[in-house]
Formats: sequence, C-alpha cells, structure tokens
Amino acid sequence: MTRTIRTEPLRAEVFAPFGDVLDCAGAPDKIINQGLCGRWHDRAALDFDDGRAGISLFLARPRALPYALDMVERHPNGSQAFVPMHQHPFLVIVAPDAGGTPGTPRAFLSDGAQGINLHRGTWHGVLTPLAEPGRFAVIDRIGPGANLQEHWFDAPWTVLAGA
Repeated sequence: MTRTIRTEPLRAEVFAPFGDVLDCAGAPDKIINQGLCGRWHDRAALDFDDGRAGISLFLARPRALPYALDMVERHPNGSQAFVPMHQHPFLVIVAPDAGGTPGTPRAFLSDGAQGINLHRGTWHGVLTPLAEPGRFAVIDRIGPGANLQEHWFDAPWTVLAGA
C-alpha cells in the first residue's frame, strides 16, 4: 500500500496545534542594545514536567525528497525546540494524537530561517535536514526518567515535495 503526504510551507497559524514556529516575522517586539538590535520576545512556550531546560547541539545527516517515513516519536515529559544553525530548509513532520497513536502525518518545509518548538507529547518525525550541514541547537528537557515514545507505522508514508 502506498501512502503519500505532500510538504506544505511552515506557517505559524497552520503549525500551531503541534508547536511554535520560531522566526523573525513582522516587526520586533523590542529594540534593544542602544537601538542596534531587534528582539522577537518569548517566541516559544517551553514546557517541562520536571527536570530543566538544556541546550544540546545536533549534527544530522541530510535526507532527500521523496522521503520514506516509517517512524515517529514523541516526548511526553517536555517540549523540544529545534533551531537551525544554517540557512537551509529542513523537513518538519508531525502527526496529531489519535487515542495514543499518531494520526495522519503532515509534512512542513521550513524556509531556512525558521526553527520550531514542538509541544510536549506531539508526535513528530526525526530531525530531517535537506542539506549539509544539518547542525541544530536543540532546547529540551534534561531530567530523570524515560521521555521518548516511538511508533513504527505498519506501512511507511512517502513524503513528496508540495504541489
């Protein structure tokens, strides 16, 4: 069985059920540093049940479209933010929760200057850069206990470039 989904642009209003889009859209909220710096203030809701926020650096191998999606994961104890350390688009795959398992996935394509913050418990694909370097700063929960659930699909989804 072939199941496909198409990428769509990463836009805050469409992505909102899954998390926050981190970008510099619109005018800055504040001008700081003697008028030389715009600040887009408090762009993501970090949410942890215990532990603390930590910043880790990831270097992921690039992938290509079409992309075979066979697994998603989620983190029940905390949100997870991905901030690219490059100017290349990356693939963001999420799925709504359907009674404890992922529903139909959706695929978003960042514009190269956007990051994301996934809400706690959001089903999502693995980090999927589309070009080198796949370097990201990741802000997530550092603490005790298991904070990873994986779901393997019976039949993979094929992610294609948008129409």
